[in-house]
Amino acid sequence: MKLALLFGLLWALLGNPFIALLVLLAVLYLIDRRFIGLTPSLRKPIRRRRRISALRRELDANPSNSGSRLELSRLLLERKKYGDALRTLEPLKDSHMMEDSAEFWDDYGTSLLHTGRQEEGEAAILKALELNPRVKYGQPHLRLAAHKARTDKSKAIQHLETFSGIQSSSCESYYRMGLLLQELNRKAEAKTAFEEGIRLYRMLPRYKRRQERRWALLCFLRKSST
Repeated sequence: MKLALLFGLLWALLGNPFIALLVLLAVLYLIDRRFIGLTPSLRKPIRRRRRISALRRELDANPSNSGSRLELSRLLLERKKYGDALRTLEPLKDSHMMEDSAEFWDDYGTSLLHTGRQEEGEAAILKALELNPRVKYGQPHLRLAAHKARTDKSKAIQHLETFSGIQSSSCESYYRMGLLLQELNRKAEAKTAFEEGIRLYRMLPRYKRRQERRWALLCFLRKSST
């Protein structure tokens, strides 16, 4: 109702329903980016593309620059360009510098997982966790949980539980846990997981709520439909 009133007001002020709709959508987008975070940033992809281009130029001039290679691969992973990321990381696989780098093996394993080499990818991510069980604040466990969700749900839940132990202030882990429990037809436990995600969000300090708000809202929506 409030949105309809706002749209009517904008229409009356601007004299054009299409312009009024565009302004309303822009206002809603700005509110979401400031307070909720469900919609993607419009500026981030532009900055990322520019950085990718700059890093590629650096590697053309100096292919042995491992720092630029790692940064480029991570930006490519963000864009889900897994094949490009894998080709970028491949030259570092046998490097002594990367032998004990948990971050490298997690990135390399993620690239492998999404390019059809699933066993190798899982092994690489597990190696990253062996080197550092808390690497990237436990995010590799989320990747393995998503990977195992269809083939081995009990293992997927184990990874989520491990992630929850490392990242105790993550609503995302409760949300993903609830999804898996729903797939297992354990509806009561799934609802409890979503409720825990909402409860956790309410206990978080303000600075932490911004990044967890999206997952808390998803927990709320799933709980309502469970």
